[in-house]
Amino acid sequence: MYKVGVIGDKDSIFSFKSLGIETFSCEEGDIGEVTQLIKKMVAKNYGVIFITENIAQHVLDLIDRYQKCYLPVIVLIPNSQGSLGIGISRINENVEKAIGINIL
Repeated sequence: MYKVGVIGDKDSIFSFKSLGIETFSCEEGDIGEVTQLIKKMVAKNYGVIFITENIAQHVLDLIDRYQKCYLPVIVLIPNSQGSLGIGISRINENVEKAIGINIL
């Protein structure tokens, strides 16, 4: 069975814990910690990893490598301050690749 986890700042991921999702708190500037955390989650059989956009923007190359794989699914979500637009633009790109036109 696959696990679900979320990576982000404490304020943004607080509510996920109440849903029973494992949370991993880290700060935006700590790229090394985020990279190791993602790799660790992949190794521990996480099927879905939510990551806040403000943290994901620093490790997009790593996220792109995993996007080519079946699992894990890495979903970019807004943080408590709002969206940077990275997550929705990636969804638009994937929809366009899949059907040839952006319907969103």
